[in-house]
Formats: sequence, C-alpha cells, structure tokens
Amino acid sequence: MKIGITCYPTYGGSGALATELGMDLARRGHEVHFITYAMPFRLREYVERVYFHEVDTSTGRYPLFEFYPYSLALASKQYDVALRERLDVLHVHYAVPHATTAWLAREMLGERQRLPVITTLHGTDITLVGQEASFYAITKFSIERSDRVTAVSQFLKDETVRTFGCSNCHISVIPNFVNLAEYHPGEADCRDGLAPEGHKIVTHVSNFREVKRVRDVVRVFARIRRAMPATLLMIGDGPERDDAEREARDLKVDGDVRFFGKLGNVVTLLRATDLFLLPSQTESFGLAALEAMACGAPVVGSRTGGLTEVVEDGVSGLLEPPGSVEAMGRRAVDVLRDPELFQAMRRAAVDRAADFSTERVVPQYEALYAEARG
Repeated sequence: MKIGITCYPTYGGSGALATELGMDLARRGHEVHFITYAMPFRLREYVERVYFHEVDTSTGRYPLFEFYPYSLALASKQYDVALRERLDVLHVHYAVPHATTAWLAREMLGERQRLPVITTLHGTDITLVGQEASFYAITKFSIERSDRVTAVSQFLKDETVRTFGCSNCHISVIPNFVNLAEYHPGEADCRDGLAPEGHKIVTHVSNFREVKRVRDVVRVFARIRRAMPATLLMIGDGPERDDAEREARDLKVDGDVRFFGKLGNVVTLLRATDLFLLPSQTESFGLAALEAMACGAPVVGSRTGGLTEVVEDGVSGLLEPPGSVEAMGRRAVDVLRDPELFQAMRRAAVDRAADFSTERVVPQYEALYAEARG
C-alpha cells in the first residue's frame, strides 16, 4: 500500500506518533510518503520505503502574500504527491489545517483518482484550536468530510462528539503506541554522568506549554528533593521554560535541575529515569508518559483526560487532580522510599506499556486503511 502522511514535524506527541507510525508501516512493507514543511524530528536517518516531500513555505515573488497561505501550498503538494505516486490513502494528523487541506487535495483529484482521507485527532486540535469560534466550523467540516476518523483515546473521542456532534463521521479509538524494541529499561550503567551517586532521577518531557504546568513539575520535585537526594531532568523547550527555571531558583533546587532543551532522542534519558512527572492540566493521551513507562519509570501525573486510560493509579503510576502538588510530592516520596513498592510499580509500568506496543496498535491502522479503500 502507498500511504501519504501529513503531520506537524516539530516536537510533540502528534508528530512523534505520526513519524513512528510511518516508519513501522515501512518496515511492514508499505511505501510511506511524508508531506510536510520540514523533516519530521523523529525521522533521524534513512528508512527503506520512506520518502519526504517538502512543502514550500517561501513567499517567492509574491509580496502580496504577507501571511503566506501555507494551507494552500500544503493542499497543492498533497495533490501532487497523491497523483504522481498514486497514493492509496492520505493519513493526516490534526484536524486543522491538515484534514482541511486533505479534503481540498481530494477534491482537486476529482474522478481521476480515489483518495480516502483518514484523520487522526490528537488533542489540542479539538480541545483548544477547534473550540475557537473562528475555527469551529472549519474543524467540524473537516472531520465530517474525512473518510475515517480516529482519536488517540476514548476521552478525546467523547470530547469530539460533545464539542462538534460529528453527525456524519464514525470515530474509532486507536491509541498511541510505543516501540518496545527501542523503549525498554536500561542497563545499570545507563545513569552514568546524569546525576551524582545516590540520587534518584526524576524526568519531565514536554513542549513546555502552559497546559503542561511545568512549574508544578519543579514544585513536585522540590518536595522530593527535601526528602532525599534527587536530580530533575527537564527535556524540551517552549514558552514556559523561563518560568520553570525561575521556579527552580526560587525554591532553591536549581542546583539539582538540568534543563536539556529539545532533544531528538530521549530514550537514553528515560532508561535512566526512576520517576516521570506529568502534572498537566489535561492530556488527551500522554505519549511521553507511555514511553517513560516502557523504560521502567512509573508516572506521577494528573488524573485527567486520556492519561487515566494509560496509567493505573497505584499500580503503574500515581494520579492526583491537576494542581495537587502536595499530594503528588508526598506519594512520589512514599514510592521512592519503599524499594519493594517501587520495583513492583516499575514492573507494572513496563507491563502496562506492553498493552500499547507497536505490534498491537499499528495493525489497527492497516485494517482501517483497507476498510477505507473498500
């Protein structure tokens, strides 16, 4: 099968999932064509049967395009690639603008070529962007005009139906997944150089947006640090980074907090992690948490959204309401102080992650593609 994939190529769960999906589909013998404005950040090296088609974002000779119409350029590129490569399906990640441009590309093809469009909803395209008044109608239209729609969690499916009604679409829940061949617990020496001897390693990975509550990450860590030697690894970047750094200084734990910025590959740090913090205001799924769990790190996070479908409170992690810094810190300390409890939770995290393995999830997309083609 020849599959076109459009996603945001930058850091974030949707781009990570789309890229991992494309690479695994290629390993399964499919031909995959990424259509986006930059190389997806997880497409780090040559992968057989994977191709990249760059969308031109330059204004060229047209000064009237003060705000460059990227959506039109993307639709044109999707059309070109679909026609030239004879794509069987076009799988887009994020409703606006990707499902919108896919619909336009399909209309441009007309009767020359049938091109089923599959749209995967990831979260903020529904909970944030789609609920803006100026985008509501186009988001609803784009979802309803897709041939198939998937959501990464039951929570997100329910939120989509509640927000848009979605009368002309049937949403399938296909969760995010993790490649267990890459994400697995590390060897004893994987912690070398990351923290002083005897320190617990606590990690957070995100795009440092407001919804991630990165100041709460530092606040929870400060409570852990008061109870035991520990180091916090902050991976990622974004608008809330300065606030997180300031919070670390104000709480006098900045000497034990390491800000790494954006990293293309975080698996080596996750393998060294004892506890993963994700105290978000909301999560549609929590791919970063799943990847940490696969590496043997229990998650301390918020009891919100799709994260409750991934982390089993008291078994593979600990969940408290958003903003419950004291409770998160106290329960984290209790686990880290109890070696038997910690090891049990660590094993449970790995076992839970196996429920979301590549081998279990990717075939669901293959079946959906076949169904859409008819």
